[in-house]
Amino acid sequence: MEKEFNWFLRLVLFKNVIGITLWPFGIYFRGKVKDKTRRHERIHWEQQKEMLGVFFYLWYFVEWMIKLFFYADAYKNISFEREAYGNEDNVSYKHPFYGWVKYLLKKKP
Repeated sequence: MEKEFNWFLRLVLFKNVIGITLWPFGIYFRGKVKDKTRRHERIHWEQQKEMLGVFFYLWYFVEWMIKLFFYADAYKNISFEREAYGNEDNVSYKHPFYGWVKYLLKKKP
Protein backbone atom coordinates (compact mmCIF):
# COMPACT_ATOMS: atom_id res chain seq x y z
CA MET A 1 0.00 0.00 0.00
CA GLU A 2 2.91 2.36 0.67
CA LYS A 3 3.95 2.23 -3.00
CA GLU A 4 0.45 3.29 -4.09
CA PHE A 5 0.85 6.65 -2.36
CA ASN A 6 4.42 7.50 -3.35
CA TRP A 7 3.19 9.90 -6.04
CA PHE A 8 0.88 11.52 -3.49
CA LEU A 9 3.67 11.92 -0.93
CA ARG A 10 5.97 13.55 -3.48
CA LEU A 11 3.15 15.92 -4.37
CA VAL A 12 2.14 17.08 -0.88
CA LEU A 13 5.23 16.65 1.29
CA PHE A 14 8.40 18.67 1.42
CA LYS A 15 11.54 16.54 1.22
CA ASN A 16 12.22 16.79 4.97
CA VAL A 17 8.67 15.79 5.98
CA ILE A 18 8.34 12.14 6.97
CA GLY A 19 4.57 11.90 7.41
CA ILE A 20 1.31 13.76 7.16
CA THR A 21 -2.18 13.20 8.51
CA LEU A 22 -4.96 14.19 6.14
CA TRP A 23 -8.35 13.40 7.59
CA PRO A 24 -10.45 11.51 6.47
CA PHE A 25 -7.93 9.68 4.30
CA GLY A 26 -5.42 8.66 6.92
CA ILE A 27 -1.79 8.97 7.84
CA TYR A 28 0.92 8.68 5.21
CA PHE A 29 4.59 8.03 5.85
CA ARG A 30 7.69 8.12 3.71
CA GLY A 31 10.21 5.33 4.35
CA LYS A 32 10.89 3.77 7.76
CA VAL A 33 9.22 5.69 10.56
CA LYS A 34 9.96 5.77 14.28
CA ASP A 35 7.22 4.94 16.76
CA LYS A 36 7.57 8.49 18.07
CA THR A 37 6.50 9.87 14.67
CA ARG A 38 3.59 7.43 14.50
CA ARG A 39 2.38 8.59 17.93
CA HIS A 40 2.71 12.24 16.85
CA GLU A 41 0.62 11.66 13.73
CA ARG A 42 -1.90 9.57 15.66
CA ILE A 43 -2.52 12.54 17.96
CA HIS A 44 -3.16 14.70 14.89
CA TRP A 45 -5.55 12.03 13.58
CA GLU A 46 -7.55 12.22 16.82
CA GLN A 47 -7.55 16.04 16.72
CA GLN A 48 -8.77 16.10 13.13
CA LYS A 49 -11.41 13.45 13.79
CA GLU A 50 -12.92 15.35 16.74
CA MET A 51 -13.05 18.57 14.71
CA LEU A 52 -14.44 16.89 11.57
CA GLY A 53 -11.38 17.75 9.53
CA VAL A 54 -12.56 21.03 8.06
CA PHE A 55 -12.70 22.85 11.39
CA PHE A 56 -9.27 21.49 12.30
CA TYR A 57 -7.74 22.98 9.16
CA LEU A 58 -9.53 26.30 9.62
CA TRP A 59 -8.44 26.59 13.26
CA TYR A 60 -4.90 25.48 12.40
CA PHE A 61 -4.57 28.18 9.72
CA VAL A 62 -6.06 30.96 11.87
CA GLU A 63 -3.91 30.06 14.87
CA TRP A 64 -0.79 29.86 12.67
CA MET A 65 -1.53 33.33 11.22
CA ILE A 66 -1.93 34.81 14.70
CA LYS A 67 1.18 33.12 16.11
CA LEU A 68 3.30 34.42 13.21
CA PHE A 69 3.21 37.79 14.99
CA PHE A 70 4.32 36.41 18.36
CA TYR A 71 6.79 33.59 17.73
CA ALA A 72 9.81 33.02 15.52
CA ASP A 73 8.58 29.45 14.94
CA ALA A 74 4.80 29.79 14.66
CA TYR A 75 4.41 26.16 13.54
CA LYS A 76 5.76 24.64 16.77
CA ASN A 77 3.59 27.00 18.84
CA ILE A 78 0.25 25.97 17.33
CA SER A 79 -1.76 24.23 20.05
CA PHE A 80 -2.24 21.09 17.92
CA GLU A 81 1.51 20.79 17.37
CA ARG A 82 2.30 21.52 21.00
CA GLU A 83 0.07 18.66 22.13
CA ALA A 84 1.54 16.29 19.53
CA TYR A 85 5.19 17.21 20.16
CA GLY A 86 4.67 17.29 23.92
CA ASN A 87 3.27 13.76 24.02
CA GLU A 88 4.97 11.91 21.16
CA ASP A 89 7.42 10.28 23.60
CA ASN A 90 4.64 9.17 25.96
CA VAL A 91 3.77 5.59 24.97
CA SER A 92 0.71 5.52 27.23
CA TYR A 93 -0.70 8.91 26.13
CA LYS A 94 -4.39 8.83 25.30
CA HIS A 95 -5.56 12.00 23.58
CA PRO A 96 -8.36 13.46 25.71
CA PHE A 97 -11.35 14.98 23.92
CA TYR A 98 -10.22 18.46 22.83
CA GLY A 99 -6.95 17.93 24.71
CA TRP A 100 -5.20 20.54 22.56
CA VAL A 101 -7.27 23.35 24.13
CA LYS A 102 -5.10 23.39 27.26
CA TYR A 103 -2.12 24.26 25.01
CA LEU A 104 -3.79 27.36 23.55
CA LEU A 105 -2.75 29.86 26.20
CA LYS A 106 -0.33 27.75 28.24
CA LYS A 107 3.17 29.16 28.16
CA LYS A 108 5.92 26.91 26.90
CA PRO A 109 8.13 25.46 29.66
